[in-house]
Amino acid sequence: MTIRMETERLILRDVDPEADFPAWADCFADAETMTFIGGSPMCEGAAWRHMATVIGHQQIHGYSFYSVIEKSSGSWVGRVGHWNPAGWPEPEVGWTIHRDHWRKGYAKESAAACITYAFEELGWSRVIHTIDEANISSIKTAEALGSTRLYHVPHLPPFGDVNCWAYGQEKA
Repeated sequence: MTIRMETERLILRDVDPEADFPAWADCFADAETMTFIGGSPMCEGAAWRHMATVIGHQQIHGYSFYSVIEKSSGSWVGRVGHWNPAGWPEPEVGWTIHRDHWRKGYAKESAAACITYAFEELGWSRVIHTIDEANISSIKTAEALGSTRLYHVPHLPPFGDVNCWAYGQEKA
């Protein structure tokens, strides 16, 4: 388990299946959380497969979503990080925060660290965030990060037809 980044309140580290899975499964089983990222709550088996996909993405690309840990409590906050699977429009920094940690600024704080990492360590020239057009909270987070709406995303594998926008920013 490698720590990738730290912020004032958070640690972003590689996913630890044993330590993280209970909170991960709880997060992705929540219907409201899943509204804009696949639409349906995940059963335990689907959440496990999702976690395995994130770990596999790390092995293939050398980056992925990371587990976000609250320093003060040690609690699993969510998964935030770098994403670019086959068929994705462009390299992305994305976020999913567990409902217990909504409205604390953790998405913005951890995504800002990931954007800096993408530009400085991964050598990306642009970062996007693929966001459902009705996901006002994530749109506001993207805008607070300095991203602007770039283009419509009508299709995302494996989800199929979607109604998303790519928000993003160029390396300064």
